Amino acid sequence: MASSNGGIVGVDNPPVDQPEVITTFNSSGTLTTAPYTTELQYLVIAGGGGAGTTTNGSGGGGAGGYRSSVPGENSGGGASAEPTTPVSGGSPYPITVGAGGAGGPAGNGSQVGTTGSDSVLGTPSPITSAGGGGARWTYSPAGGAAGGSGGGGGYTSAGGAGTANQGFDGGAAKYADGQKAGGGGGGAGAVGVSASGTSEQGFDGGVGVASSITGSPVFRAGGGGSVSRFTGTPGSGGNGGGGDGGPVAGNGQAGESGTANTGGGGGAADGAAPAPLTSAGGSGGSGVVIVKEPNKGYVASGVWDMNALYDNVKAGTWTNA
Repeated sequence: MASSNGGIVGVDNPPVDQPEVITTFNSSGTLTTAPYTTELQYLVIAGGGGAGTTTNGSGGGGAGGYRSSVPGENSGGGASAEPTTPVSGGSPYPITVGAGGAGGPAGNGSQVGTTGSDSVLGTPSPITSAGGGGARWTYSPAGGAAGGSGGGGGYTSAGGAGTANQGFDGGAAKYADGQKAGGGGGGAGAVGVSASGTSEQGFDGGVGVASSITGSPVFRAGGGGSVSRFTGTPGSGGNGGGGDGGPVAGNGQAGESGTANTGGGGGAADGAAPAPLTSAGGSGGSGVVIVKEPNKGYVASGVWDMNALYDNVKAGTWTNA
């Protein structure tokens, strides 16, 4: 059917406004994209690592790996934001939210924390964040575990390595010159603090990174704090859900667990002698996956007449979606 406007491109249906959609996954599930979505912004954080328990100075757990594509915001490890990821509108994509690693159990000797689990945004090119490294000590296995951010060392060991573009290394322990303390767990925004000096104290976990993907900025993925052998103030968890080291009170005190759905590392347990130790290291906090589907503006629900097409192209509101 012709018209005085110069012809019909197709049915002149009203356009559809697809608004911004933000979906937060605190546990594993499935993301089904809106009909006209072609790309996603994301924040993918893995589970944090568990902290150690030892009579010789315990390390804090490393934060879960932190990957972000939010423009203008950093990813973990000081990296710039990553590219958005392409998707198809109306399609299902699996989401995996990693659990935090367990803290070293209470008991005799030195106990290690376990590494957290990975989180995955299962788009056609999957986005995977590595679980935070568990805190370990000198012997078997040696040193803090590698992970998204590395676990802190205990006794005399080094901290674990962080993963490139996801997080920082854990801090090293020290057992000399009157200092007997573990290192803080690495965070997404900074290394865990290494033990130093000559007085007994714990050391802080590395700070996390702030994201405004849901609106106001929120810090996540901080490392866990460490503790000294007998006395002194325990280290604090890094800003972003890292657990504090356990208080020193002449007997083993439990470390604080990382905050759920932040990927924070667990806080170390006080290893005051004599053994057996009475409390466990803190567990890592579970991860989180947050997805933003940008506002697509007005999208044609059919095809438009020539005047409508011209007006929208001129206004910059025409879409190829």
